[in-house]
Amino acid sequence: MVNTLTRARPAAAGRGRSRRDRARRSRTDRGYLVFLIPGLLLFLAVIVVPLLMNIGISFTRWQGIGTPEWIGLENYDRLLHDANFWTSFRNIIFIILAMAVLPTLLGLFLAAVLFDYVAKRIGPRTASVFRSGLYLPQVLPVAVTGIVWGWILHPGYGALNQILDRIGLGSLAHNWLGDPKYALWSVMAVMVWFQLGYPIVMFMSGLQRVDPELYEAADLDGAGWWQRFTRIAVHLIKPEIYVVLVTTTIAALKIFGQIFVLTRGGPGNSTLVPSYFAYQNFFEKANAGYGSAIATVLTVIIVALTYVFLRLQTRDERRDGS
Repeated sequence: MVNTLTRARPAAAGRGRSRRDRARRSRTDRGYLVFLIPGLLLFLAVIVVPLLMNIGISFTRWQGIGTPEWIGLENYDRLLHDANFWTSFRNIIFIILAMAVLPTLLGLFLAAVLFDYVAKRIGPRTASVFRSGLYLPQVLPVAVTGIVWGWILHPGYGALNQILDRIGLGSLAHNWLGDPKYALWSVMAVMVWFQLGYPIVMFMSGLQRVDPELYEAADLDGAGWWQRFTRIAVHLIKPEIYVVLVTTTIAALKIFGQIFVLTRGGPGNSTLVPSYFAYQNFFEKANAGYGSAIATVLTVIIVALTYVFLRLQTRDERRDGS
């Protein structure tokens, strides 16, 4: 009986200490919540409140001044029958290709070349110089890069047409941003140049955490560079690939500055995108209700795509971990 009581006392004391420790940690965690309040208030003021206001305005007819007139789903019904709206989403598919898909594929290849060949055979400083040069468009102001590319692609004094003419290919010169046949493709080329440095930096960072012993084992098994790249490197940097695809796709859906500076959605509607279409209705046509409906639909699409990407990433990680 004494032994039983003796063993019970330490167990009860241990449970008491455990409860006290949990209570102490809970009080400490609640103390940290105070530091989240400024961020939460800023999030509410900058994101949640404007989003809810935008959704509310989308159900009204409003010119930006006066009292909004409630019209229910009329703006959304109008969207479904608006050819310009569908044209803008057709164009955004090409922009996603230029800002997300192509930079990701090219970035994977160039990051592997810089990491495996340039850094190891020439030197890491040379690889860093190339990486910085490719990333430079990301840090330059959008207005500056847009104006410079407007000069380069100008049909009269543009550098591209001048170079083509000097090397005897003047027949290939075009009005790159003023011809509906070439405007969207020209903007896509500029977007690939603009976006390429971001995936390269991300993928080079991911390649640095790949265990070199895996490459050595692959070499002993007779694997070539391409096999090591596709079977080892790409597989191990999947988290970076998902991050790049999510962020660049969202950036493509929200693209505005480059379109505004380069083409203003023209010629015609050949480069019109949803964000610029919303801008036109908000500020140029003073139709805030319709512009809000466009912005709301775009927001829903961005949230849905982000959710799909995150679910795919989670499923992939679970499968790899099982």
